[in-house]
Amino acid sequence: MKGTILGIDLGTTNVKICAAPNKQIYCEKNVIALENEVKLYSFGDDAYDMYEKVPDNITVTFPIKDGVIADYKNMREIMVNLLTKYFSNKLKGANILIAVPTDITEVEKRAYFDLVSSSKIKFGSIMVCEKPIAAAIGLDLPINTATGMFVVDLGADTTEVSVLSLGGIVLSQLIKVGGNKMCENIIAAVKKEHSLLIGVKTAGKLLSEIGYATDIEEASMKVVGRNMITGFPTTIEISSELVYNAIKDNLVSICESLKFILERTPPELTSDIIENGIYLTGGVSQIKNIDVLFSRETELEVKLSNTPIENVAIGLEKIASDRELNSLAYTMGGKASKH
Repeated sequence: MKGTILGIDLGTTNVKICAAPNKQIYCEKNVIALENEVKLYSFGDDAYDMYEKVPDNITVTFPIKDGVIADYKNMREIMVNLLTKYFSNKLKGANILIAVPTDITEVEKRAYFDLVSSSKIKFGSIMVCEKPIAAAIGLDLPINTATGMFVVDLGADTTEVSVLSLGGIVLSQLIKVGGNKMCENIIAAVKKEHSLLIGVKTAGKLLSEIGYATDIEEASMKVVGRNMITGFPTTIEISSELVYNAIKDNLVSICESLKFILERTPPELTSDIIENGIYLTGGVSQIKNIDVLFSRETELEVKLSNTPIENVAIGLEKIASDRELNSLAYTMGGKASKH
């Protein structure tokens, strides 16, 4: 495939773009700020900096919810502006490969394709690829072989659990549990335990810095919030135990999904999974000791990615650039035979 090649992963929290031939990765927040709900005020990282800090006339929103494009117009606005920002003179004739979640409807998948095709930019080609397949390629897994691979993508709104073989998806389940739900539970726990109201960003820092999936180490973090009784700003210490108790039910739900897929995996593929283990990707896979928890629950080896947030975008670029992998992608006019 000649010309500029861009692999685009539209996540709930981040937009990741991997460009060929230099394989450089661009990552910005998938968020837009609108003035009076109409006029573009900012997008990407700049808009995220404003989140929870804006006056009433500015609205900051995330266009993707639960793996589905909930706000089509604003998602296209973000994508076009990001592409123009980084590739302004290389977009004409560029070849685009965009990731789509597996366990959503064909209409919802089509929205991802239309997002690119309906823009005014004259791209060379537009293809799509299921996200678990792109993640596996980004992890350098040999999914074109007759070997079963178990991949778990832990995202902001959803967790996608998939078994792959021969370049296709044998089993997959998408559950609406991810980092955002964990942050909501942390906010609720802090409010209940300390009568303190904290923001989503603060909850995210608590999750990433002192969040443990199991084998909790004694740790704490100072946070600032609004005292629900006095109404004044207050600084308190939040313990790692509080964070764990807030997210443990979410972790149980993910473990149940892993077991559900394993119980339905064909025996021959199960033997491959026992040998190869479980591969984790996605931002939530960075929670401390999450590999230990999953290993205990499944009695399988669990392997973490070195680039969990970028894996899908990396895989998309590889698929678009390698002729042997091209058949893993397809247009919305018809899937390749391997699928």
